[in-house]
Amino acid sequence: MNYLQHRISSGVIAVIAVWVCWISYTQKPAEAFLFPRVIATIFMTLAIWTFIKALLGRTKTGNGLSLQAAKNMAPGIVIAGIYIFWAAKALGFYVSGTIAFFMLLSFYDPASNNEPKTWIKRVIITVGFITIMYALFALVLQVYTPRGMFI
Repeated sequence: MNYLQHRISSGVIAVIAVWVCWISYTQKPAEAFLFPRVIATIFMTLAIWTFIKALLGRTKTGNGLSLQAAKNMAPGIVIAGIYIFWAAKALGFYVSGTIAFFMLLSFYDPASNNEPKTWIKRVIITVGFITIMYALFALVLQVYTPRGMFI
């Protein structure tokens, strides 16, 4: 079961990587997608390499995915899916990124939800994260980000 799980999951990731890479190379304007193309090509190469290793039975990681681990990851996957397929375009990259990051941080942070101090800490961390993302994407890399209702 362990090898089958590695083969299926790495195969799915490889297919997604090829799809993302293909999308990055077919979008216009081409200059806006230079950085995503580099990242997508690296992602695709590593994903295909991992899939080949899984097919050859040379994966040496973990014992597979337990039902409990899948349950723990499910809310994060749902939040990420909403962000990727709807929110980034509808609300804009930075607004939706802020909301998604805050939701993920709030859901997975083990600190008590009953203390105001915890919520203040989460807001500060979220503001710091989105500030770094803005500086990285808009100022340093100068790449296109999805525009939406707010930004």
